[in-house]
Amino acid sequence: MSAYVSKSKAELQSLYEQRLSSHRGFIAAGKKLDMSRGKPSKAQLDLSQGMLTRECPHIARDGLDCRNYGQMDGLPEMKELFGALLNIPGSQIVISGNSSLQMMFDCIALGMTHGYSGCEPWMKQDKIKFLCPVPGYDRHFTIIEYFGAEMIPVRLNGDGPDMDTVRRLAESDAQIKGIWCVPRYSNPDGLVYSDEVVRAFAALKPAAPDFRIMWDDAYFVHNFKGERAGLLNIFDACRETGSEDMPLMFASFSKVSFPGGAVSMAAASPRNIEAIKKRIFSQTIGPDKLNQLRHVNFFKDAQGVLAHMKKQAQIVRPHFDLVLNTLDARLGDKGIGRWSRPEGGYFISFYALEGCAKRIAALCLETGLVITPAGATYPYGKDPYDSNIRIAPTFPSLEELAAAVDTFINAVELASIEKLLK
Repeated sequence: MSAYVSKSKAELQSLYEQRLSSHRGFIAAGKKLDMSRGKPSKAQLDLSQGMLTRECPHIARDGLDCRNYGQMDGLPEMKELFGALLNIPGSQIVISGNSSLQMMFDCIALGMTHGYSGCEPWMKQDKIKFLCPVPGYDRHFTIIEYFGAEMIPVRLNGDGPDMDTVRRLAESDAQIKGIWCVPRYSNPDGLVYSDEVVRAFAALKPAAPDFRIMWDDAYFVHNFKGERAGLLNIFDACRETGSEDMPLMFASFSKVSFPGGAVSMAAASPRNIEAIKKRIFSQTIGPDKLNQLRHVNFFKDAQGVLAHMKKQAQIVRPHFDLVLNTLDARLGDKGIGRWSRPEGGYFISFYALEGCAKRIAALCLETGLVITPAGATYPYGKDPYDSNIRIAPTFPSLEELAAAVDTFINAVELASIEKLLK
């Protein structure tokens, strides 16, 4: 099949009628399909079910009774488990509940109300700004929008953010207080930051002394093809440049065990950890240590986590293969879209013809297929090219996923032909 742009208007009109007929057929079928969020499937969740059914002791390694109050910053053995997976000392980690996003929100709130690096709280300074690599994670943008800060998009290259732009902006504007990063299997493109990019972050000399790198390593063990992608340790890189206070790292077991009952962590320099602990100690008299102990006893150690994730990979990989193989076969040579080819994470990033993403999403919704809203991967939901769509393949069954991809591709073709006919 030749590229659509080379077809005559009559050929395009004929194809349009065919795709419109298929679209009406999808509507008539009345299916309810969902590729909107990166959720684990039931089969993935079932792998951790033993955590809930086996008897778990309630006494921690140091003799602490986990049924009681105390240990507000988390069990040492849980810190060590995260630390072994991320090559970070347990002393630089604090543990919380199932949501790392909540910890990110709280670290932004800490900057707003109390400030970092001895500076005035952000809420007492002039208008603050955050750099947002795009396409990116919509919930990061939601946090910044909630606090009323201005978001500045920065283009992502194949190995991370455009660091020339990051450097120029951060080093010239003291109102810029930070940047969001998903450095490994990024949401939604699935790219991994190169060593050069990590070193460039460490070498930044921001105009704002309270500038923070929000380092959300959400998919740190979530490879489904090949070996786990290596990532240069941001703390080691920053220690070499004397900028160890800049990064705030986050990770969780939400997509390792249960999104509704996992464990999350924040890691930072000793100075930042003390500030985070002070805030935590004002918020709680004791986290869910029983759940932390349950995770430690189930996974045992870092190798136990990695072995568990290999089982998950066997479930996840066919979902991604189905989507990618179908896109290749149906759209590969038509010139109306391109897509990422991730080896980990939870998403495929699809780039439609400029001006078509919202139309594609609307056509999908007409058929009962829910996808991530067009524009969600950009600040304020405004994709300047109206092109990017995030595909989340993991949650539906393979049968449902095949139907969803079929519907999606038809919508892509229909919207693209409409544009070309104009």
